[in-house]
Amino acid sequence: MARRRQIYEGKAKILYEGPEPGTIIQYFKDDATAFNAQKKGTISGKGVLNNRISEHVFTLLGQIGVPTHFIRRLNMREQLIRQVEIVPIEVIVRNVAAGSLSKKLGIEEGTQLPRTLIEYCYKDDALGDPLVSEEHIACFGWATQEEMHDIADMAIRVNDFLCGLFAGIGIRLIDFKLEFGRLYDGDYSRIILADEISPDGCRLWDMATNEKLDKDRFRRDLGGEVEAYQEVARRLGLLPEGLDTTVLDLDTHRKKREKE
Repeated sequence: MARRRQIYEGKAKILYEGPEPGTIIQYFKDDATAFNAQKKGTISGKGVLNNRISEHVFTLLGQIGVPTHFIRRLNMREQLIRQVEIVPIEVIVRNVAAGSLSKKLGIEEGTQLPRTLIEYCYKDDALGDPLVSEEHIACFGWATQEEMHDIADMAIRVNDFLCGLFAGIGIRLIDFKLEFGRLYDGDYSRIILADEISPDGCRLWDMATNEKLDKDRFRRDLGGEVEAYQEVARRLGLLPEGLDTTVLDLDTHRKKREKE
């Protein structure tokens, strides 16, 4: 089997050249980072869970007409996706005050915002992904005004859908991060949803207990990261009830079988 050409490696994923022109294979790692990679660790099986959760969410979004880069899941850790030119802007959608918003503005974490808030950050790890305005985006040509309209419209639509999806399984969607890319057809391009949607990039709180079911468990040294991610997948119907028999990591599973 020919060795695949690696295109890019990020904090949570590796991108490989796809089998056909215009496609990429996206591999989900178990690596966990926080505070712009100042804190690093591993959450065993995270890549498998995020692959399944993101596949599920992107499939549902595609069914309601949100264009995405997702084509299909290939295996436990990989997806086939469309190749896009990533817009260098992280879009943060906030429904409830938490994280950096609470710290910067002194708003108590858990406070319901009077309206959905959309923030933009310039994607640059060395600069710490600084918060920017639409004026910055227009001034430096990171996206056109038309593209920003499409991005904002899609962000609100995704938020409305996800709030309902998670509320239906007893989870409160606090905030989440989105990335978008340009899909080219000749000289023409259109904006589509890219990257992933998983507990890595969403704040998800249990509605009854406010228990955190996301990467904040890693950021804040709360422990139980694997169980939290598993709980989200279980409520979405992606894991059977008997977690002891669920294969989350093939390497771990093989080693366990060899010992038996």
